Amino acid sequence: MRLPSPLPLLLSLLLLMATFAVAQQKREQSQPPPLAPFVSPEVHPDNTVAFRLRAPNAKEVQLVLEGAAEPQPMRKDDQDIWNVTTHPLPPDYYGYSFVSDGVHLIDPSNSQLTPNLLNTSSALHVPGPLSLPWELNDVPHGEIHHHFYKSAIAQDDRDYYVYTPPNYDPTAKQTYPVLYLLHGYSDDASGWTAVGHANVILDNLIAQHKAKPMIVVMPLGYGTMEFVRNNWDPWSHAQLRDQNFKLFTKALLTEVIPQVENEYRIAKDRNARAITGLSMGGSESLLTGLNNLDKFSWVGSFSSGGIPVEFEKDFPSLDAKANSQLHLLWIACGTEDPRIGVSRDLRQWLATMGVKHADIETPGMHTWMVWRRNLAEFATLLFR
Repeated sequence: MRLPSPLPLLLSLLLLMATFAVAQQKREQSQPPPLAPFVSPEVHPDNTVAFRLRAPNAKEVQLVLEGAAEPQPMRKDDQDIWNVTTHPLPPDYYGYSFVSDGVHLIDPSNSQLTPNLLNTSSALHVPGPLSLPWELNDVPHGEIHHHFYKSAIAQDDRDYYVYTPPNYDPTAKQTYPVLYLLHGYSDDASGWTAVGHANVILDNLIAQHKAKPMIVVMPLGYGTMEFVRNNWDPWSHAQLRDQNFKLFTKALLTEVIPQVENEYRIAKDRNARAITGLSMGGSESLLTGLNNLDKFSWVGSFSSGGIPVEFEKDFPSLDAKANSQLHLLWIACGTEDPRIGVSRDLRQWLATMGVKHADIETPGMHTWMVWRRNLAEFATLLFR
């Protein structure tokens, strides 16, 4: 039996391969060249920082950088990459974002974020000397514990974080003083660790013997989540604002404090209990601490926001008798912060009431750069 010649089949196969090769070549020629890679943000040796965003269809892009008074315009190059390079930035952590034709954007080239319920941003670290309290050092480190519980007061499920100092032993008899550290409006319970680097600050201060070993409790700072659902305009709703503060204090005193004192080796003594916070958390610290002096003897406030100027209403029982109960009342604010006026009014009112307090004013705006420094100073004064 004579087999068919393989030649026609071979020719067909070669023709098919040639056709495929030509089609592939045309596809490759029709595709745009690969996009050139770039880095954003890029920290230079002189601490200037380059920010970049590829946005070929954008008409205007700006950089919004924490601590900068105004957004900075960016320029587009021939690769459709928008660029801007800052002036030298002091070593610190910064939040930033882009605004492209009015739309807020995180940096898609940067995986580091600052969590926030209303305005998540990208995070930038400009490294500095190890002497800065928020820089990671080769020292013993504490631990961060994340807890969840159902709140009967707020009627929702919520969380809190607990920092335990280095060498903390839950089975030992030693007890520790406790600091209740409160975040600001639009933050969540992770704010002081994820953005404020409070655990690193405490690790360094404790290793340097500048701060006493302490437990730090960082709860969710809303008495009602309805407060934060009002976006950036909750403070004009006086009834909701007051409800938020009242329910937060109740949740802290009746839910969070009993739970952490049951779970951790915490000294159950007002002389070993402190409270402070930033912005909304600063107001909550003052309202909770100064109206419950049987429970707190160390009270602080960083750039407090949301307390109306009718201080008699919020602190009806506060007078000079508080001096014998308070080891420290520490009120701080940045001089470029819009809240500096209310802070000064509060301090003046405290003086007229004969209440002793520390007046702290530092350069800076309503930013984490101010609050990290506030915490680093405040923590050194506690439990002495």
